[in-house]
Amino acid sequence: AALQENLDKKLFGQHLVSKVVVKAVRGFLNNTNPKKPLALSLHGWTGTGKNFVSKIVAESIYKRGLQSKYVHQFVATLHFPHAHSINLYKDQLQSWIRGNVSVCPRSLFIFDEMDKMHAGLIDSIKPFLDYYELLDGVSYRQAIFIFLSNAGAEKITEVALDFWRNGRTREDIQLTDIQNALSVSVFNNRNSGFWHSTLIDKNLIDYFIPFLPLEYKHVKMCIRVEVESRGYTVDEDIVSRIADEMTYFPREERIYSDKGCKTVDAKLDYYYD
Repeated sequence: AALQENLDKKLFGQHLVSKVVVKAVRGFLNNTNPKKPLALSLHGWTGTGKNFVSKIVAESIYKRGLQSKYVHQFVATLHFPHAHSINLYKDQLQSWIRGNVSVCPRSLFIFDEMDKMHAGLIDSIKPFLDYYELLDGVSYRQAIFIFLSNAGAEKITEVALDFWRNGRTREDIQLTDIQNALSVSVFNNRNSGFWHSTLIDKNLIDYFIPFLPLEYKHVKMCIRVEVESRGYTVDEDIVSRIADEMTYFPREERIYSDKGCKTVDAKLDYYYD
């Protein structure tokens, strides 16, 4: 219930995300005998809410949220920076996951910047995501894996723009309109950690979840929530001024914010210092 409530209250313009994440996580947690771990792959431009959603998922399962010792975050450019060390990273990654799931079967692993990860590295965790009852005496079936990536964002925008140009609302977009094209786009993206990945090839990722680019009205929603969270009264004039300062694309239509809600926090510092 808290997961649904937080997404409804704090995530804007992402009807597909709210629907799929709640359904997937709730169904998985209520399943007493899952056949494999839950694997969600979140895709979209910067600032559309991917990190935010993984944070809310963590908070809905663990008392300390992202600070829980059972939640493990990996950032590609921080934890796996060097291409020549890929074999070492594969060994480390396997031992990290094996060690943590041995301590707590209900562990959560979040992989950020999948679009910057070296191709082939993520395939080292394939055994843990597969339909095995036990691997060396350890069951991984209760674990959750969340991947965050900008890869596929162009494809998501393409679909959203097609709907807009045909006079249909973004709420008309269904998962079936995007999911297959998104997984193919990510699989064939040479600049992505999922390039020709066996995780996709073997259908081990349960949901590819598209984060739609945010419109002007969604940016204003983000600003209002941030203002309130700082204890200030919402001034609609300031909300509009901050939203107007953002840059939008495509160049002619200017429909979508190119940084989503990413820079809202910094811009508020200027107005409420």
